[in-house]
Amino acid sequence: MLDRDSRHALELPAEVGESDESWLTSYLDVLTLLITLFVLLLALTPSGGGEGSESSIMDPSNAVTSLPLASLATGILPRHDGLHPQMAGLDIPGVSVSQGQEGVTLRIDDSLLFPSGSDVLTPQGQVVLERLSPVLQAFDGQISVEGHTDNVPIATARFPSNWELSVGRAIAVVRQLERQGIAISRMRAVGYADTQPMESNATAEGRAANRRVELLLKQQVKG
Repeated sequence: MLDRDSRHALELPAEVGESDESWLTSYLDVLTLLITLFVLLLALTPSGGGEGSESSIMDPSNAVTSLPLASLATGILPRHDGLHPQMAGLDIPGVSVSQGQEGVTLRIDDSLLFPSGSDVLTPQGQVVLERLSPVLQAFDGQISVEGHTDNVPIATARFPSNWELSVGRAIAVVRQLERQGIAISRMRAVGYADTQPMESNATAEGRAANRRVELLLKQQVKG
């Protein structure tokens, strides 16, 4: 039979063992957390490697800049994809190119096409239209020829007002383009008189800018 001291000596290692096991459990818990964190970090690391792969994931802006520009455009612009760049290369003095919601506009200074108060094309105006003809023939949409004037009144036997003058000039351009091989069925003549000024009519420069003929090219919508 064991005395009190012997029993105390036998029980002491058990108490020490419990203390050591509790410490080991806490250590294993911390180690498990570290391993879990390492696995998560490894899973989030880009598999491709290199700066290019990392930047494409970390930089959200790449998701936008990598998209085609046409998909970021608004309105009707994608419908004219490829049309404007071809015409932007036109190098004809007095002719400018712009693109809007309705289509591409070729704007021709009035002084290149007609004498003052007349709807008869000048030789220089005929040359300008001849240079534009290949571009218009390559375009398969509709062409709206639009005449514009300044606000200075006109009252002659042929042109009682700027309405008649603007329409007459648009018709003269249509007839010239028809002679150059543009199908008449693709064109129309419109006169706006002085109702759509680009600049103020208060100055000579503004009035000169407002006297113009515009060719609005509208791409046909394919169903």
